[in-house]
Amino acid sequence: MRPLELVALATTTLSFLTLALPRLRGMRPVNHVPPVALLAAVAQVVVEGARWQLFPAYALALSFFLVWLWGRRLRGLLGVSPGVLGLLVALPPPVVLPVFTFPEPTGPYGVGTVTYHWTDTSRQETFSADPAARRELMTQVWYPAARSSGGGRAAYAEGVEALAPALARMIDLPSFTFDHLRYVTTNARESVPVSAGVHPVLVFLEGFNGFRQMNTFQVEELVSHGYVVVAVDHPYIAASVTFPDGRHVTGFRKNELNALVQQSVSPARTAPTFQGRSYPEGIVPYLVRDVSFVLDRLTALNASDPERLLTGKLDMRRVGAFGVSLGGIVAGEACRTETRLGACLVMDAPMPDDVVSPGLGRPVLWITRDARTMRQEKWNKVDIVQHQTSMRTAFGNLKGDGYFVQVPDMFHVNLTDVPSWSPLFPYLGVTGPADPGRVHEIVNAYSTAFFDRHLRGSREPLLDGPSNRYPEVVLHRRRP
Repeated sequence: MRPLELVALATTTLSFLTLALPRLRGMRPVNHVPPVALLAAVAQVVVEGARWQLFPAYALALSFFLVWLWGRRLRGLLGVSPGVLGLLVALPPPVVLPVFTFPEPTGPYGVGTVTYHWTDTSRQETFSADPAARRELMTQVWYPAARSSGGGRAAYAEGVEALAPALARMIDLPSFTFDHLRYVTTNARESVPVSAGVHPVLVFLEGFNGFRQMNTFQVEELVSHGYVVVAVDHPYIAASVTFPDGRHVTGFRKNELNALVQQSVSPARTAPTFQGRSYPEGIVPYLVRDVSFVLDRLTALNASDPERLLTGKLDMRRVGAFGVSLGGIVAGEACRTETRLGACLVMDAPMPDDVVSPGLGRPVLWITRDARTMRQEKWNKVDIVQHQTSMRTAFGNLKGDGYFVQVPDMFHVNLTDVPSWSPLFPYLGVTGPADPGRVHEIVNAYSTAFFDRHLRGSREPLLDGPSNRYPEVVLHRRRP
């Protein structure tokens, strides 16, 4: 929680104790806590911003102040039980849905960020009813910066007024549930200068109904170790995409496009249709073309950035990709077709048939879990078999170096920022039995080691066998 939220909740609780316990009411300094609690609530709203999770606490602070102001007349009406009930209602919401923070990255660099709006004029937007619509992308770049860089911390997500309801819709929660994400900030700073030298480039690909910042824990760690990370928001696939002119594009539900994804993974004889259009290739090759377009734009920026920020800072000879869920499928397919990618990281995603059979000719790291954990997460048998079989077969057919990392007791969303959204998630079965912080540490360690070895040429013994540091990890290594 934010500092003034803690102060407001603490003083409101102390107000109740002051009013409920006669011994405390007689102590002069403590007796003036209720007005202090109300002032703390007002200060919190003015300085940090109000959020619905604190509305009961605001109401309680005002109630306790009125009781304190008018003395015995209202004190008798309040009673101990209503006060306790009020605290039980007011305290949990901001704790269950906190304005969370990200751990400080461990690398030597700070993190800068900048966002671009790009239009691929050569491609029609396949999901738009307007035949003249072109493919538009919102792309965010995080890059190494000096740790002493000034400026305020960048917001976690943009367009939260549209993104939050879209995220809530996916799990059938009220549209306002995640409105507080507007107050979450990151370790990145907007448009600060890029660190000296040229830096390897990584493209991050989001999951279905995700958003480009959904793996900020991983992105910031990689950037702190000297990588430029470029995240792509795929309109109609992401939960919501907000363009600079204020337009919001809400993504389709997963079940609406599932046939198109499956057609890319394991083609059916009859091509699926959507909105009256046939998709013989499915949707993944279309998303891979987003990757190629972004690499083209990055090459142009590296030659001449109109903002004079990224010019000469991108090492386009050392480029990798990583993605989670659908983004992992796209990363696998991009690793097959996009020759500029030198290494690919796939997180918990089935592999397309054309990736599995011929075998990829460049280094690939998979981070996933075992079938037992997937069953524990209530995945159906068909999906479990497809994930496990296609990933393992693709690993076995690799022509380049390969690594298959399994983290037992890790659920699907543990590979994203979602575990940070609520400490209640482990108890609701949203995240697995594995400690979320530990999972993030493992993901970051293996991600960094993989790209360091295959884009920078460093040794990285973590990738060579069992680790004393991470004994729970099961690692399989393959050499060509």
